[in-house]
Amino acid sequence: MTKIALVAGATRGAGRGVAVELGAIGATVYVTGRSTRERRSEIDRPETIEETAELVDAAGGRGIPVQVDHLEPDQVRSLVERIDAEQGRLDVLVNNIWGGEQLFSWDEKLWEHSLDKGLRILRLAVDTHIVTSHFALPLLIRNPGGLVVEMTDGTAEYNAANYRISFFYDLAKSSVLRMAFAQSKELAPHGGTAVALTPGWLRSELMLDHFGVTEANWRDALRAQPHFAISESPAYVGRAVAALAGDPEVSRWNGHSLSSGGLAQVYGFTDVDGSRPDAWRYLVEVQDAGKEADVTGYR
Repeated sequence: MTKIALVAGATRGAGRGVAVELGAIGATVYVTGRSTRERRSEIDRPETIEETAELVDAAGGRGIPVQVDHLEPDQVRSLVERIDAEQGRLDVLVNNIWGGEQLFSWDEKLWEHSLDKGLRILRLAVDTHIVTSHFALPLLIRNPGGLVVEMTDGTAEYNAANYRISFFYDLAKSSVLRMAFAQSKELAPHGGTAVALTPGWLRSELMLDHFGVTEANWRDALRAQPHFAISESPAYVGRAVAALAGDPEVSRWNGHSLSSGGLAQVYGFTDVDGSRPDAWRYLVEVQDAGKEADVTGYR
């Protein structure tokens, strides 16, 4: 049976990778975001939801772009009503909304950081997920077997032991981990599963631009940052979601914090280059340990 999926926040990065890889297993994927060919979001980048939908089509699925601001309850309600009217069910919900890339400061402490920008980060990274789940879960639990994937940055173990960049970034990404756990408790009696999932060092469009490289020549960035050798394409975490969506025993993961590298060891998928980068183990054992970059045994 064709999977019906909603990837909320699928304009670029991990969301686009997830949408495309769900398309590769034949899913019908509603791809949402604020950036369309007619109008860009505040992030002001060229990627659009229409492009993502076309990539889903090219991968073998059916991509349906819907412009949605997930902070607007009426827009999210209308989205879910449309999915219900057109499909009658929802099998996979991927909460990937973020949008805080240009708002958080790497260097400023809580008392120095712009309060307006900090609170905006929390609205974009936390409230959007809550609003989306609030409206989507009644449709998802209509049939047993539904899957919710809360996308974040960092595993529960790593984030519990480490400060993540800045107060607002730390709070945002750790909150998503807890949201996945809470939803797992509420979904379980209805036959549903909720997990938190993190990619490793993601070669998103923004990250590639930061290093002045493309996906084709990304290794050139190693001259500036040797540890970038452990990085992964958005397809890798996308394949992790596709593996979860196709697992008839996915409930074994209910409430767990998962990573693309960890799931690759279980399900056997690879990144686009055929490797299996295990970024979070590498981060602890090599990068955070102050060792020279060496991905031997980690991809």
